Amino acid sequence: MTISAERTGYQVTPEDKKFIGWHIFVAIASLLVGSLFGPLQALEFSGLDLYQYIAPLLENYYQGLTIHGVLNALVWTTFFIVGFTYLTTVKGLGRSLATPRLNRFGFWTMVVGVFTTAVPLLIGEATVLFTFYPPLKASWAFYLGLTLVVVGSWIEGWGFILTFRAWRKDNPGVRSPFIAFAGVINTVMWQIATLGVAVLILTMLLPWSLGIIEATDPQLARTYFWFTGHPLVYFWLLPAYLSWYGMLPKQAGGKLFSDSLARLAFWLFLLLSIPVGFHHQFVDPGVPSGWKFIHAGLTYGVFFPSMLTAFTVIASLEYSAKQNGGKGVFGWMKALPWRDASVTAQLLAGILFFFGGIGGIVNASYNINTVIHNTTWVPGHFHLTVASAVTLSFMGISFWLVPHLTGKKLHSPKLALAQAWVWFVGMLIFSNAMHVLGLLGAPRRTPLGQAPYVPEEWSGHLLRVSIGGTILFISVLMYVYLMWKTMRGPKADPEDVPDIPVAESIRDPQLTPAWLDNFKPWMIATIALILIAYGPQLIDQIGNIQLNSPGISP
Repeated sequence: MTISAERTGYQVTPEDKKFIGWHIFVAIASLLVGSLFGPLQALEFSGLDLYQYIAPLLENYYQGLTIHGVLNALVWTTFFIVGFTYLTTVKGLGRSLATPRLNRFGFWTMVVGVFTTAVPLLIGEATVLFTFYPPLKASWAFYLGLTLVVVGSWIEGWGFILTFRAWRKDNPGVRSPFIAFAGVINTVMWQIATLGVAVLILTMLLPWSLGIIEATDPQLARTYFWFTGHPLVYFWLLPAYLSWYGMLPKQAGGKLFSDSLARLAFWLFLLLSIPVGFHHQFVDPGVPSGWKFIHAGLTYGVFFPSMLTAFTVIASLEYSAKQNGGKGVFGWMKALPWRDASVTAQLLAGILFFFGGIGGIVNASYNINTVIHNTTWVPGHFHLTVASAVTLSFMGISFWLVPHLTGKKLHSPKLALAQAWVWFVGMLIFSNAMHVLGLLGAPRRTPLGQAPYVPEEWSGHLLRVSIGGTILFISVLMYVYLMWKTMRGPKADPEDVPDIPVAESIRDPQLTPAWLDNFKPWMIATIALILIAYGPQLIDQIGNIQLNSPGISP
């Protein structure tokens, strides 16, 4: 029997560290560029239209909104996640990748995809937002670039899967190390979930943009998109959960409360995260109400592994704090290492995500959803997910990850701690204002500072959006400065370079039931549930396809 990699002390090779570092570099660069447009939109809410001063560079509000969404929600997250999964795979399994050339090919495919997408974005030929619903029409290069990013992530994902498979073959009967197991589950989910957007682009949007077909079917396109669109949220979230389960307890000085519950939660996310897309289409007349009801029920089902995550992570933190002198029902929280910027960033991300989860239940509720659908409530909600639970966690992870990859100290731990709190405060102001405006009926995807119908009661909340957005931008600049100074800093002594924090479980993982470490039954159940939840509707919509909607551009 081979013991787990974290007990063997396997060290990631310098070559792997360098390659992972390129993923993180592209991710942070994309975050910076995408974030430049965030305050433009936030300030526009209160009537300060900065777009007029950069008109030669940017055509309109929607071009900036598209750049912000694509770079921050798609590029920053995808590159960081793939790089982080590379690290957790090789560290968890205690070996280099089985197919390193495959992963290098996948990475450069993604890079080419980003630059291909960037050209039409920057010249104003892709003002279609990051959801790119037809009949909004972009240049063919935009769709081709996104395809290359997805294909590149598939290729890299196969590198992780093949390495995991080789480890399993060499270690029969041994429970797979959790951090590798969790990363591979997210990879598998991504391989399946992105089939929707791949079919959308390859069979409809790319031929349409090239003039091969003259029009599209927006209803079918939305169904394809949301096949991918909602599990995309969990593609973002699961790496953060991986850290919360498998690393944060170690950073807090303790252990993972339950290896079994952690694995069960990840299996349930794989099972339930894909067949829920129709809850994004509650107002679409082409989807029968019965199917909307089924997907709403499955969406509530996703809440169960989310609650498992909350319970297990909090239990792990409580155990860790009490191991270090914490006492009382709530007093143990003070014993957590709040001066550790990496820990604090992830704790604050979890607090913000608590509110995002509550908002998610509202979004999944048919009657209430009709009240907040296409209002600012929705971006308020997903800024608590992708911009808080995900982005703030990734920032916290990078406080040890970048020093580990570069062999250097974090430039300023105090500044890093301040950056996390600045983000937290900015997001509280921003997201709360967006939620309140949504309840008051303010539409999303709209330059409200120029709208003639804005009532006086919105004014204070619009100002808070601008204030919160500005604070968030300041936090991004602090973060990028920290990362740049860390990467450019002098080499540190080896003992001063942080290692990868891999948490052990209180209970020996080898005692985890075998069915929680077996892919086959879960994969069968996942595919079967997807076929049940989507099969009949896809057959009906494809059989009745109507390519009669010409393209438009805002």
